[in-house]
Amino acid sequence: MRISYLFIFLIILSSCTRKSKNTEPILARVGTSTLTIEEAKTSIPEYIFKKDSLTAFKRYRDEWIQQQIILQEAYRLRINRQPDVQKRLDKIREEYITKAAQEYIIGEMNPNLQVTDEEARSYYQENKESFVLEERYIRYRHMISSSLNDAQNARRDLLQGIDWETVANNYSVNPEVAIRESQRFWPESIAGGDVAILNRYLQLIGLSEITVIERVGSQYHFVQLLEERAKGDHPDLEWLIDQIKEWLVLEKRRKAFNTYVKNLYLQAQANNEIETFNVGKQN
Repeated sequence: MRISYLFIFLIILSSCTRKSKNTEPILARVGTSTLTIEEAKTSIPEYIFKKDSLTAFKRYRDEWIQQQIILQEAYRLRINRQPDVQKRLDKIREEYITKAAQEYIIGEMNPNLQVTDEEARSYYQENKESFVLEERYIRYRHMISSSLNDAQNARRDLLQGIDWETVANNYSVNPEVAIRESQRFWPESIAGGDVAILNRYLQLIGLSEITVIERVGSQYHFVQLLEERAKGDHPDLEWLIDQIKEWLVLEKRRKAFNTYVKNLYLQAQANNEIETFNVGKQN
């Protein structure tokens, strides 16, 4: 009989399921297995949980209950004792342990390993052709005011040449965010945040142009385009330097790990622990 991967997954999952001796607040119980609130929260993707935590909890709880019911049936049918399932479980377990060992070894190797800004700059210059923008990037100001009067005053002040920091501090609902986000470039596809009309404006207006004021809910918005970078241009190193440094750290650790594994192989070979056979003579 062919066994689906769902059963195998559920059997593995059972080893991580808490039993009834649990003082933590729980969401559900099936037999002797319980699902705690903390376990559910750590398993739910953060963006889903933030959107609607109550619905996320209910959905995860219902899915967990269904899994546990199927798992109990799998044990009743003794599916976990079938040889082919045992082989698959052993393989999955070995693969997981191998992966965990790799992550542990890499993590333990040179934990204080660092890449300098100069190394990152050199890497960027040597591989500059590999770094191109896949879409237009723009830098813009986004005013969000709590009243139409504040938005109108903010727009007027900008047109009169008053600096953005002063305008944001006087009229924005969140001046720090408004000032900080105006200092970086954004992909055109996500510019304007959740306000679709602002995104459309930013695709059409010219440099320094300020849009009309739009009311969204109880707040008033407008944007001003400051700079743009065309698709296919090279991004500034400052946009990438932290990411490049992370890449280089990972690359150094990868090379160190490969050397480590090579030494393990040579050691095993020296101890006569490795033996290979000619595949062509197996038939």
